[in-house]
Amino acid sequence: MIEMNVRKELKRPGSGLWDIAIEIIMIAIALLTLYPFIYIISMSISEPDAVLAQEIWLLPKGFSLGSYDLVFENKEIWISYGNTIWYTIVGTSINVVLTLAGAYALSRKEFFARNAIMMYIAVTMFFNGGLIPTFILVNSLGMYNSRWAMVIPGAVSAWNLIIARTYFQTSIPDSLPESAKLDGATDLGIFFRIVLPLSTPIIAVLIVFYAVGHWNAWFNAMLYLSDSTLHPLQLFLRKILLMNSPDLLQGMEDAFERVAYAIQLKYASIVVATLPIICIYPFVQKYFVKGVMLGAIKE
Repeated sequence: MIEMNVRKELKRPGSGLWDIAIEIIMIAIALLTLYPFIYIISMSISEPDAVLAQEIWLLPKGFSLGSYDLVFENKEIWISYGNTIWYTIVGTSINVVLTLAGAYALSRKEFFARNAIMMYIAVTMFFNGGLIPTFILVNSLGMYNSRWAMVIPGAVSAWNLIIARTYFQTSIPDSLPESAKLDGATDLGIFFRIVLPLSTPIIAVLIVFYAVGHWNAWFNAMLYLSDSTLHPLQLFLRKILLMNSPDLLQGMEDAFERVAYAIQLKYASIVVATLPIICIYPFVQKYFVKGVMLGAIKE
């Protein structure tokens, strides 16, 4: 009887039109989301004259890669690329190791102080020490104007720690470590030989979350790095957007050409800085969704 009522509800008049309306709305939202990307790419590869005349609304007019040539001829962008890759790899490695170790310890029921420590960690999600005290701390530790200022202050994310702890509590049964201890295994042996091999999903989630954060990081670099040779790619992009990239336009005597390329260089730089992570995102999107689901239940 219940099944028949469900079928009647599914076949009620107007349900097909409602589904079509929802699909149209979703397609419209998708197009609105894609428009900025298409517009930026079109502006970066169009003829500079068309860019200066603001003739581009969607598709490119003409074809020119002159702005990309100017971007890649600049040595500073390659230095920034290398810095960003270093920050992403080293920072993500530190983040994942510390987060997994802390989350596993806090997930064990026999750890008497786990609830108190988790309370203090949860508080940091809503309150922090402030910008100036944090700057003083980084400077006092000797990390100012060094690469470590980009990876050490944010070594562990409270949100990611809670996600990893939730995974260990729900996916690793308590009987597994207990049986391993009966066989003579140590806590470190259990963690490395049993827990980590079973934690591939959460490791992938943490790598994705932390790597994307490091790739897009720029604020800490602006605060702690005065040496331009240590700046990440996003800070180089900010310099181009705010300063009209005068160093990239050296050698252009024509004022009209300088203005045209100054506008187009901004769009080309955005593409260069964001294209790698955009290309990778479709392959790791499932881990973002999985991470949200893992963090949906917190104990």
